[in-house]
Amino acid sequence: MRLRPVRFHDDRPSPATMQEEVLQGLASRPKRIAPKFFYDERGSRLFDAICELPEYYLTRTEMGILESCAREVARLAGADCTLIELGSGASKKIRLLLEALRPRHYLGIDISREFLRESVQRLAHDYPWLEVHAACADFAQDFDLPDPAGSGRRLVFFPGSTIGNFEPHEALAFLQRVRRLVQPDGALVIGVDLKKDPAVLHAAYNDGQGITAAFNLNLLERLRAELGAELDPKTFRHRAFYNTIHGRIEMHLVSRRAQEIRVSGRRFQFEPGESIHTENSYKYSVAEFHALARRAGLQPRQVWLDAAHLFSVHYLSVITRSRPRIT
Repeated sequence: MRLRPVRFHDDRPSPATMQEEVLQGLASRPKRIAPKFFYDERGSRLFDAICELPEYYLTRTEMGILESCAREVARLAGADCTLIELGSGASKKIRLLLEALRPRHYLGIDISREFLRESVQRLAHDYPWLEVHAACADFAQDFDLPDPAGSGRRLVFFPGSTIGNFEPHEALAFLQRVRRLVQPDGALVIGVDLKKDPAVLHAAYNDGQGITAAFNLNLLERLRAELGAELDPKTFRHRAFYNTIHGRIEMHLVSRRAQEIRVSGRRFQFEPGESIHTENSYKYSVAEFHALARRAGLQPRQVWLDAAHLFSVHYLSVITRSRPRIT
């Protein structure tokens, strides 16, 4: 069977957009940089390595759930849908759904351009019957959906508990955008990390090999490479902890000493111990997430858990509101 070419759509935010967001974040109190900026090519590869760590239960647990529920997802979704993956990364989990659903069209969306190109090329090689599209875009914002995803039933796949990176109000707005994307007859399959023993969470984000620390600190290397930032990553350290009040893991880059860094002609002062807040990872109970989904106009149809109740995968359809009859 002849290999179909990958249709690549590049809507990646410009360096000027990244510069504006970084400068705004560093000027805020407390300082922060959005986790989407972790994912340059090296950051994406480091995250891929994190997913293989023994402490990082999320990936293997979600994979196990998907292996057991993929056929049921296919039954719920029906035949001949377009499969859209948000945050496709290395495109490993999507293979379980591709083999169960055998859709005609696949669209992978990710913010890391070169990593996305590599992963979708592998999919096109391994599934020659599949029409593969890719879009380099910030899926946390509104963007134009390329053809052929503009028509037909859509099944959106959002794995990895990335929904936890959003503040709750942002998660609601994101799910509302997904609802508009998939309606009237589409659905969302989403991975959500569950609340659990904080010790398990601490180990997952503070691995013994230091790969998560390297992933966090790589953000500073990216600022140097792409924005010409004047800073020394060695003067910062990785910190991750579970915030019990907010129900989230927080990741920070903590300044080891008083210092000044310069980014795009701007100067930013750091006191010893002052940090850049780089990521939140909110954890939900099943009931909490179902309530959030319903607020966004999505109806929980099915949820699958692992035996230890570490992680959840949800199938959500659009809530249709019938119009009043005119007599």
